[in-house]
Amino acid sequence: MEIDKAIRDSDDRRLKTKYKNAIYIIQRALALYSIEEVAFSFNGGKDSTVLLHMLRAGYYLHQVEQGRSNEGLFDGEFTFPIRTIYFETPSVFPEINSFTYETSASYGVQLDIIREDFKSGLEALLNSKPIKAIFLGVRIGDPTAVGQEQFSPSSPGWPPFMRVNPILDWSYRDVWAFLLTCRVQYCGLYDQGYTSIGSINDTVPNALLCINDSAVGKQNFKPAYMLSDGRLERAGRVRKLSPVSGRLPAASNGLKSVEPHQENVFTASIVAVGDEILFGTVADQLGPSLCRKLHSIGWVISQIAIVRSEADSVAEEVERLKSMSDLVFTYGGVGPLHSDVTVRGVAKAFGVRLAPDEESEEYLSHLFGDKCTGDRNEMAQLPEGITELLQHEKLRVPLIKCHNVIVLNATNVDELDQQWDALMDSRSTNLLPSSGPFVSKHLTTSFSDLEVAQPLSKISIEFPDVYTGCYRKSRAGPLTITLEGKDRKTVEAAMEALSKKLSSGVE
Repeated sequence: MEIDKAIRDSDDRRLKTKYKNAIYIIQRALALYSIEEVAFSFNGGKDSTVLLHMLRAGYYLHQVEQGRSNEGLFDGEFTFPIRTIYFETPSVFPEINSFTYETSASYGVQLDIIREDFKSGLEALLNSKPIKAIFLGVRIGDPTAVGQEQFSPSSPGWPPFMRVNPILDWSYRDVWAFLLTCRVQYCGLYDQGYTSIGSINDTVPNALLCINDSAVGKQNFKPAYMLSDGRLERAGRVRKLSPVSGRLPAASNGLKSVEPHQENVFTASIVAVGDEILFGTVADQLGPSLCRKLHSIGWVISQIAIVRSEADSVAEEVERLKSMSDLVFTYGGVGPLHSDVTVRGVAKAFGVRLAPDEESEEYLSHLFGDKCTGDRNEMAQLPEGITELLQHEKLRVPLIKCHNVIVLNATNVDELDQQWDALMDSRSTNLLPSSGPFVSKHLTTSFSDLEVAQPLSKISIEFPDVYTGCYRKSRAGPLTITLEGKDRKTVEAAMEALSKKLSSGVE
């Protein structure tokens, strides 16, 4: 079998291991289910193409293992025996359609073409056929991969079948190593800079592969296998900023009724991890600094929490805040020590396990060399299927992003400054969009708190889009009143109204 031979002749030890493990999963499924009870969902993408050839090789080796005749397995008229499903939609790339039909003809694949949505199509198929298991080209990092194993029953509410994921633990690098080593055809879009192909409505060439040809005034793209960091595979998917339930169009004492024409207000929460902060052993300097940085780009900090160095404590707080804020920042508890539990807590908050991450292993190996063993190697265990590494030339190691949670590894203000600069440089990805700076006005007065309480309450009612605050630097010192908001004229009007109400005692 040409696929099996190509892998055996390869010098790529990692690829050989991945291939061997995937073949085992395929053979295991073929031993558990009859050929009539299995199906393969093919979509023409690179992962699906890998799985097609893995299934061809797996079926061949299964036949050999069963002691059956090999005759016909190399014959051009050989029919791929596993029922293959193709969901054809109006939004699919024409190149994907063409590649799918050409591939099925080349390898004797009998396609069951379904023109319904995935769930409805599956229900109809499973009602008419004795299918019990479906091979899927799902990989860690795919949005649908969260919580899945090599064998995973379908989700509640879906028709019952076993999801079989032979290449679940394969990386972007593994996929391209297989396709190039085995020299099999793949969709031509990948040679045009596409690295992850969805629909025609949400997919563009990956800008990281762009080559500007000034001579002809046009952009060209390197092929997908030239992408050096597989974590950026989905950078070619169009990202649309969607509303988050935690965003503040309405809030008490400030920005109470943001009009549709005004800019969105983004909210952030901060979780500090460390017993030493709670015990008073060290003073937390990172939290206030991060608050100032976020405030400077117009973000509202809704909460800052300090939790114990316990995975459960981290998980509970992150789980609570991630649905209330656009972004959650954590710091502390990252590293090889027993108290470094943040990443484990984040994984638990999202209901996923920790799994080895290839890119993270490479960074650790570069930093520690041969010392990258034991606890340091465990640092490469990251939340499965939801982790994105945020890289920048200013950073020794990438930051960890899990959906809307960013794990900072800063231990002091200088390191936080570097990581913030890196995040700001990455704002083109809409990770930290600016919602416009706050306008601030301050005044000091000799009045007591009781004397200013009623005027401030009236200002809060009259100007609901303005934040009001008061503080004293010393017990006997003057009272400083702050007014903040997004609209300069509104803040100035609020300050003028307050000054009139405090017509005496204002400095």
